[in-house]
Amino acid sequence: MPRSASLFTAFARERLLDAPTPIQHLARLSNSLGVDIHVKRDDLTGLGGGGNKLRKLEFLLGEALAQGADTVLTVGALQSNHARLTAAVAARAGLQCELVLTRSTARDDEDYRHNGNVLLDRLFGARVHALPAGADGAAFAAARRAELERRGRRVYLAPLGGSSPAGCLGYAAAALEIARQERAAGLSFERIVLPNGSGGTQAGLVAGHAALGLDPGRVRAYTVLAPVETARETTHRLAAATLALLRPALALAEDAVHIDGSQLGSGYGVPTEAMHAALSDMATQEALLVDPVYGGKALAGLLADAREGRLAPGARVLFLMTGGLPGLFAYRGAFEGR
Repeated sequence: MPRSASLFTAFARERLLDAPTPIQHLARLSNSLGVDIHVKRDDLTGLGGGGNKLRKLEFLLGEALAQGADTVLTVGALQSNHARLTAAVAARAGLQCELVLTRSTARDDEDYRHNGNVLLDRLFGARVHALPAGADGAAFAAARRAELERRGRRVYLAPLGGSSPAGCLGYAAAALEIARQERAAGLSFERIVLPNGSGGTQAGLVAGHAALGLDPGRVRAYTVLAPVETARETTHRLAAATLALLRPALALAEDAVHIDGSQLGSGYGVPTEAMHAALSDMATQEALLVDPVYGGKALAGLLADAREGRLAPGARVLFLMTGGLPGLFAYRGAFEGR
């Protein structure tokens, strides 16, 4: 592994979580599947209800503060975890926060519109712009930024899902964290499994592996947002741009990004039977909770691969628990009567 201590020192960073997050063995689920499953607990990052977006926001908030911003503006779905955590870190840093939230699923029940992440957005003091279905969130955000800047505000526009090359540095750093934990515990994971939404978490892990001289092919994701080819193209582009920040002389292989489309179902945020079953298995066998939009679908993919023989017996796998627990409370209606 190349020298890694200085890889991230050139970038503005605001520490938001106590790393490393733990890696835990899932004994009962492993025994039932015949596959050795561990989880990386990025749901335990604490601030703002926790979740993977805090790793991205360490670099995004660092960039915002370095630019002298007094306001952070971002875009997301109505139940966006990224929006919730952006509001939380802005509150902690003493910045104003505005969230542009779009209707990205067909859900329109009371819980979805007012509970879960939306409730927390407001508790953290963010100004929420909830747009009607079909509205262009990016265009609204650009116009709002211009309006605020005309009033003398200094606005930092954080990307959807935190997934810019700067945001992806958070999971490039996590790749180093995981590698150190593996060495310390005498473990070696054949796969690192996660959901792919806006692509930044996987892109960061892929770029981090490449920068450290490790195999990025062991990072495997299940798309929960975009069609698989779109997700792959977006993620590869982000990973290549992130790697260029870390090691400009390196090029990312064309086959470095692996994404499976089998768990998307009929679209983003739409529950599937496999997701329901995966959440139930994790809760009843390990007393751990994954969210229905991201982690639930990725876990369903991992369980299917184990049960259908696409993972060899005894294969050691690391599942990245990305958080998003508040989203469960927005999906109460999807679990009623089950």
